[in-house]
Amino acid sequence: MALSRLLLLCMVASEVWDADTKPIDFVCNRTARRVLNIVAEMERALSDCNAIMTLPTPVQLPCTELHVASWENKSYQERRGDIIASLRLLIEGVKVMRALSQPGCGNSLLQRLENNINNYLVILTNLQLSGPVVTPSLSCVPQRSQSLSTVLLRYNQLISGKLEKLMINLEDRCTHK
Repeated sequence: MALSRLLLLCMVASEVWDADTKPIDFVCNRTARRVLNIVAEMERALSDCNAIMTLPTPVQLPCTELHVASWENKSYQERRGDIIASLRLLIEGVKVMRALSQPGCGNSLLQRLENNINNYLVILTNLQLSGPVVTPSLSCVPQRSQSLSTVLLRYNQLISGKLEKLMINLEDRCTHK
């Protein structure tokens, strides 16, 4: 019962990014970026939900490999598009898993993951970048996994890798450092 309440509280807390917050605030605040990355918390909660460690069908994983030289040659629009495409791919897989899972701990975790991915999508799609708009596209052929631990690992790699590198590159737009 206490675990259910804790998961409900965490789910509500991660429900929606503050509507008054601007994407540039996310770029300029490393602490906010660390706080929004809830993967470590989800991994701890996952250990209490052993039933969902293996998903009923494989989920396509985000593209996390970062080749520094080719990444640096991409425009900010292209980098954002790469990350958005990976997040969209992942959120679609999470939605399918949620629809297939039974109510309870596992479903709550998947809902929380979906909300967190959506928060990143909202921030990235509303981030003002100069240059021509680029259609989001994947930078790899997605792999698949039925392990929720692997899904969380790859999601964390995307957030702490490509996304964080993009945010650091954009920090020069911050007025307060």
